[in-house]
Amino acid sequence: MIEKNFKNLDEQVKILQQKGMTINDENYVKSVLLRENYFFLNGYRHLFMNSYEDKRFKDGTTFEELYSLFLFDRSFRNILFKYLLVIENNLKSITSYQLSKKYGYKENDYLKAKNFTRKPDKQAQLNDLLKKMKRQIRLNCHQHSATLHYVSNYGYIPLWILVKVLSFGIVSEMYSILKTEDQKEIADIYGIESEILMNYLPILANYRNLCAHEDILYENKTQKTINDTVFHSLLKIPKEDDEYIYGKNDVFALIIILKQMLIPDDFKNMCIEINNCIETLNYNLHTISINKVLEKMGFPLNWEDIRKIERSKLND
Repeated sequence: MIEKNFKNLDEQVKILQQKGMTINDENYVKSVLLRENYFFLNGYRHLFMNSYEDKRFKDGTTFEELYSLFLFDRSFRNILFKYLLVIENNLKSITSYQLSKKYGYKENDYLKAKNFTRKPDKQAQLNDLLKKMKRQIRLNCHQHSATLHYVSNYGYIPLWILVKVLSFGIVSEMYSILKTEDQKEIADIYGIESEILMNYLPILANYRNLCAHEDILYENKTQKTINDTVFHSLLKIPKEDDEYIYGKNDVFALIIILKQMLIPDDFKNMCIEINNCIETLNYNLHTISINKVLEKMGFPLNWEDIRKIERSKLND
């Protein structure tokens, strides 16, 4: 097994130079590498390489360009994270409201197995999830301020408080084992079908965790794909082998999901923030085109037109 030996800052700069990168200010580059980590920055190199075979940087590539893409992805990630947290809070609020209204607000009531699907192939998942939720009650009843307040003053933890300490992943999984009629009631609030919402939630949870852990976002691809939507056709996204080439398992697919689940003002503000990030990156790029970045993101060139599509067209 080949070892990766420690390289000091001077050696890291030398490696970049040997690969053809233009270094204008070594002290600046070393200060960035120290703060940001060579390995993390190096993850953004691919667009600036001649090819996957020729791993040298394109002529004229500067460290500042590489760092600009890194900073763009950080800003882009922070924007999406902010709105994913909005989605997470909305979903928790809607789910806890609907279930509490129907099954009661004490954990001994709403965590009964009979309140969930009785499909045989879901029973193992149901039992496992109920154990996870009860474990969260035990762990947080005397630690989290809200759960402690309810336990101390009322002797129980209502679902609208429990969801505060449940992960997006657990709430997403809970939706998948609800009764069909309960899934529909929640999905109807978003104006989408329950099967589609069930497809969206794991993707949202995946991106939420990716953003929280500061992984590379802009070129991320998910294992799950979303179904074709009216947005794909109205934006005239091209097809290859009868499949849309953008907006299926890339970051633009996430934008399509957020279009359907955020309130219009939030979605508009998010798009404005994203566009500002793209314009800043475009200003700082010289060796490659911003279109190369958009292609990696799965963003069609007319991506902003999604803002103009009315929600009513979802059912056209």
